[in-house]
Amino acid sequence: MSMNVGAGEDDSGVLAEINTTPLVDVMLVLLIIFLITIPVINHAVQVDLPKASNIPTETKPENIVIAIDANGRTFWNELYVPDRGELLDRLKQIAPLTPQPEVHIRADKEVRYEYVGRVVVMCQQSAILKIGFITEPDRGGQRLQVR
Repeated sequence: MSMNVGAGEDDSGVLAEINTTPLVDVMLVLLIIFLITIPVINHAVQVDLPKASNIPTETKPENIVIAIDANGRTFWNELYVPDRGELLDRLKQIAPLTPQPEVHIRADKEVRYEYVGRVVVMCQQSAILKIGFITEPDRGGQRLQVR
């Protein structure tokens, strides 16, 4: 710590210096803490993440497209399915086919995820092995503005 010793009793001026020693001490302690904790955070669990690629989907006639509109209504290859039980029955009919068709889910961007989750659970209950989500590719950050 530093200390300013006055020249005598005659010193009536105000000391205008800021003592930076405590600030430097705190910064050094924080630096040491960050240097110790960062390697622990980065290397806690080794995980090999999958690499994503944007490949256009090849639609085969045997693939099933389940569409969900913004209101949560479900469509089987453009045919409206009003009942969840009927959708589950249709999925159970296609599950034992060889090769098993893929189920592609097209959901409106405004739909609640609850409806998408229900379709995924029904596919799981029907033993469907391949489920895909159909999206539109990003246009490089460009957005269409409707006026």
